[in-house]
Amino acid sequence: MMPQVSDYRVYVEPLAASLGGGFVSYAPELEGCLADGDTPDQALTAIYDAIGCWIEAAVEAGRPIPAPANPPRRIYA
Repeated sequence: MMPQVSDYRVYVEPLAASLGGGFVSYAPELEGCLADGDTPDQALTAIYDAIGCWIEAAVEAGRPIPAPANPPRRIYA
C-alpha cells in the first residue's frame, strides 16, 4: 500500500530574515522535499502538497518511495 502524505513526519521552522523570513517546512524521509510559507500553517499546507508531488514524481520515474520513519498508528473502534 502506498503511504499517504500525512504519514510522513514534517518539520516547520522559522526562516531567518536574511533568507526572506516566513517559515520553511520539510519531510526528512523524502530527499529534497521542502516548502515554505508566510505562516506556520501556510508552510504546513505547502509541505503536504509538496509530499504529494514528490510521491507522484517518484512513481512516474519508477523510483522507490521511502516508507515513513514512524508510520502513524491508526486506531479502529
